[in-house]
Amino acid sequence: MTIQPISVRQILRSNQQAVAINVLLTIVEITLTALIPLFIGFTIDGLLAGQSRELLILMAILVVLVIVSVTRRFYDTRAYGKIRVTTQVGIAKQNHHLPVSTLNARLEMGRELVDFLEHKLPEILTASVQFVISLAVLFFLNPILSATAFIAAVSMMLIYGFFHQGFYQLNGAHNQQTEQQVSLLAAKSLPTITRHFNSLKALEIKLSDREALLYGCVFIVLLAMVVSNLWYATSQMAITAGTIFSIVSYSWEFVEAAIVLPVTLQSWARLSEITKRINSINKED
Repeated sequence: MTIQPISVRQILRSNQQAVAINVLLTIVEITLTALIPLFIGFTIDGLLAGQSRELLILMAILVVLVIVSVTRRFYDTRAYGKIRVTTQVGIAKQNHHLPVSTLNARLEMGRELVDFLEHKLPEILTASVQFVISLAVLFFLNPILSATAFIAAVSMMLIYGFFHQGFYQLNGAHNQQTEQQVSLLAAKSLPTITRHFNSLKALEIKLSDREALLYGCVFIVLLAMVVSNLWYATSQMAITAGTIFSIVSYSWEFVEAAIVLPVTLQSWARLSEITKRINSINKED
């Protein structure tokens, strides 16, 4: 009997309906959220002109947003709880021959695959919708604003390319060390346990330092984009108070969306290593 490899893709295929409902609710939620700054801008201009129609539309959007958000969170906890149980049982069956220390570590790693779908997938969808809507709104307001944002996104991807392989290797070393934890604790040797936790600490520091450098470089690019758009809007365009609010809001939304991408790619580098590890059933490392 062939054992089906466990991966994010396999989990998605096995739970298509549950994940599809989550994705649908998430897309509705984030689309409404992404439209709020635009309608706040309309509301500002409407109220300044003595009109309340735009305010009523904004209130309706907010009410629907609250209902959808609460419904999604109720659903997510139950759906992904079931998926998590099924996944971990599958990992336990596939790796039952391994030492308890290795099996325990791989079960914890397996949770990360489902955690990615429950927590990171909505973030990715949110960022994707924000990214597209921000570019569209900025283009609608002025194509130069959208072009500046797009150039910033391309620059960010090039920056991440220099960091990817390092993330993969460090995550692999961290997972390898984690798999030894239970057996090292069972030995009850204080010097050995101390070395183990010092090794984990050193790897976590290296990962954190690498993340800090990545985020620093990315933020410099994105903040330069915001400043550039703000300067262009105030010096080169004839705009109202509502329009300048929308430009600032959507430029910042673009930053929030873009910054999720390096986080997601870093998480994917870790999940790729985990997937390879938990499916290596013929060896312990």
